[in-house]
Amino acid sequence: MRTSLEGADQSTSSTESALKVQNSNDLLKFITNSLDDAKALDVISIDLAGKSSICDYMIVASGRSERHVGAVADRVMRDLKEAGHGWARVEGLPNCDWVLIDTGDIVVHVFRPEVREFYKLEKMWSTDRPMKPDNED
Repeated sequence: MRTSLEGADQSTSSTESALKVQNSNDLLKFITNSLDDAKALDVISIDLAGKSSICDYMIVASGRSERHVGAVADRVMRDLKEAGHGWARVEGLPNCDWVLIDTGDIVVHVFRPEVREFYKLEKMWSTDRPMKPDNED
């Protein structure tokens, strides 16, 4: 199941789009398709362009268990490498409670469901940032 809070159209499989990854929108589609192929649960993409300098998009997904979280992360990393993005950084693979994959333009978080519920990243990042108050003289 895939949900996009502010995402792009996501309709081709990761293997079909391997040669088409040219910008962050293409990479978003590619990664979400890879997550779908790996049977990741509750995939959500959050558009952070203009909201943060960290990345353009954040993807949050869940795995059923530590083993599934590790398998999902391995699948995404393998697909990224095959598409020419082998330089992506990964953190958290030894424990597999929360694995982070940083491609530069997109950060992917894969959680066990209880860890995802505890941190609630999508709630924190999907809300609009408060406006700066006007300074009146």
